[in-house]
Amino acid sequence: MIAASAKDGQQHTKETVKQLPLSSRQKLCINPSVAQLGSLSAINDRCTELQQSKSKEKCPFLPNTENMKQTHEFRDAALATIPDIEDLHRVGKELQVCPYYASRTAIPGAEVITLPYPLLLQKSAREALGIKLEGNVVIIDEAHNIMDAVANVYAAEIRLSELKRARKMLGVYVKRFGKKLKGENRVMVAQVGKVVESLTECLNEQLNAKSEQGIVDSSTILKARGADQINLYQLIRYIQESKLAYKVESYVSHTEQEESSAATGTKTATSTPVLHVLVSFLTALTNLSAEGRIFYEKLSATPPDLKLSYLLLSPTHAFSSIASAARAVILAGGTMSPFEDYKAHLFPTLPPDKITTLSCGHVIPSSNLLAWTLVSTKPTPPGNNNAVPDAFEFSFQKRKDPAMIRQLGLVLLNICSLVPDGVVVFFPSYGYLDEVVAVWQTPEAPASPYAGPIWDRLAAKKAVFRETKGGVSEDLLQQYSEAILSPGPSQSQSQSQQPASSNPRGAVLLSVVGGRLSEGINFSDRLGRCVVVVGLPYPNMHSPDWKARLEYIESTALARLRQQQGRGGGGSAQIQQLSELQALAQAKQAARDFYENACMRAVNQSIGRAIRHRVDYAAVVLVDRRFAAGRIRGKLPAWIMAGMVEGAEGKGLQGLMGRLSAFFRGKREM
Repeated sequence: MIAASAKDGQQHTKETVKQLPLSSRQKLCINPSVAQLGSLSAINDRCTELQQSKSKEKCPFLPNTENMKQTHEFRDAALATIPDIEDLHRVGKELQVCPYYASRTAIPGAEVITLPYPLLLQKSAREALGIKLEGNVVIIDEAHNIMDAVANVYAAEIRLSELKRARKMLGVYVKRFGKKLKGENRVMVAQVGKVVESLTECLNEQLNAKSEQGIVDSSTILKARGADQINLYQLIRYIQESKLAYKVESYVSHTEQEESSAATGTKTATSTPVLHVLVSFLTALTNLSAEGRIFYEKLSATPPDLKLSYLLLSPTHAFSSIASAARAVILAGGTMSPFEDYKAHLFPTLPPDKITTLSCGHVIPSSNLLAWTLVSTKPTPPGNNNAVPDAFEFSFQKRKDPAMIRQLGLVLLNICSLVPDGVVVFFPSYGYLDEVVAVWQTPEAPASPYAGPIWDRLAAKKAVFRETKGGVSEDLLQQYSEAILSPGPSQSQSQSQQPASSNPRGAVLLSVVGGRLSEGINFSDRLGRCVVVVGLPYPNMHSPDWKARLEYIESTALARLRQQQGRGGGGSAQIQQLSELQALAQAKQAARDFYENACMRAVNQSIGRAIRHRVDYAAVVLVDRRFAAGRIRGKLPAWIMAGMVEGAEGKGLQGLMGRLSAFFRGKREM
């Protein structure tokens, strides 16, 4: 509420901020026959079809002259309160007017409009909603995701199996309605068939490739059947305006249901919206060819299947319509370090004086955080950490060492013996987590002074839970929380069915950086008294997508540097050669920085899962000698650096145990 100023003798008045949330038809549609379609594309097509003048059916909830009163009541109700999406759906249902379209009537009177990333990032979506950015302030929350969000909005993929089904569906449709298709309709449907056949031939060729994944030349995917002569913009517009995808899929689904009913007595819908997938992929192909790449990936399936994916390499062009139109753009996030990439890839043309950064400290006092870099279990002299013989280094080349993995297990055992309640451990990948668990579950050698596998000894200290790829994170998080907040024999079973103590002191959760539990999950208070990060989760730079992304960043950086040098004038050939070498070195460094920044943003998001309010407290342990490097430390959040114990990298496991003991003893005495 905003309190208005009042003169003496007058009562204060309050005015509600006029805030309006916008969402998709999928969230707001109240027409049961449309909402039950499930697929967003199918809902959009069916909704649009019901608005056509030739349509025999009309949506009874669409705002029109007959229900103008209800539409105005909806608008007034939306602006009179601060509603959420569920409120708009409820009000629309009560007034029997479509919330999706009725909410647009409230846009001109709204002061604050909230909407999901896809509706903001796509210019066509903003225009459809009637949202104009000129003169307005755009605030992007959780902005550490913005570059990935732009890439996801413009990404698309299609499978060979889907293309084969699309060709079959078109054949069924043409066989039934072919004689009724005339003029442009006949030509356009034939062009859709040519495009499907060309993509199918392209994917069939990749099935014979030696590599499991790679890059496909964009000029070759439509070379067959004369598909490269087709105007994709015109074809996409025809499919969208004619609702061809919806018509074909609806008819095929209807015939399949009838066949299923005749065979089994029950109707089963088997149709999948493959033509909508095709349209999305064709739309992606119309993006700037320089800013995107097409990849293939063989899938383990029977019969053999293959996926074709479009990846946007840079968000610059896609984001430029926002950056250039809005009065101001505010990127807000809890952990956005390192920040350089946002400047370089979202606002590359803005002068430095037009960009302001503000970094606030954490709400907790410094005494509520203990941050430690663990280089080795043994104390080491200050200086070169590369010379430490038993140093932890979980690089791709060294992380498979069983001795180092066992040492990591002993470190975790020691941490779990001192840290109360919950300990969350983040690993670089699911594959490496599997390798670590396998070593920990292996029995110790007969000569070992330790009894039993590390895994069993860990389970005896705390209930052990492990994140799995594709697993249900909500169930795992609930079990983990119950083991900490209400421990007992019934909650002491780990996901891998290993026996745990009948009275565990809290729980330990083995998770993955970039996994479902590394972002958006709240490990506050007892759920996260210690966060352990194992290694640096660098992406695989040899994968086709990352290789293409880094090459693109290097080439664009080099072109920009050459342009700057060109404006600087000439000079001798020797000076020009030196400048070229410097430009090459700087361009390669720009690619390396982007690669490293992506890794550190993921680390920082994982660290940020703990300490969620001003009286919360936790310890953060970074296990890898590379965390001691000044270059890496400089990319940690300022609040972590403020809590970092100076000289921790040389004090080993014994030093860590001493500080952990004192830290948590002090919290118990408070």
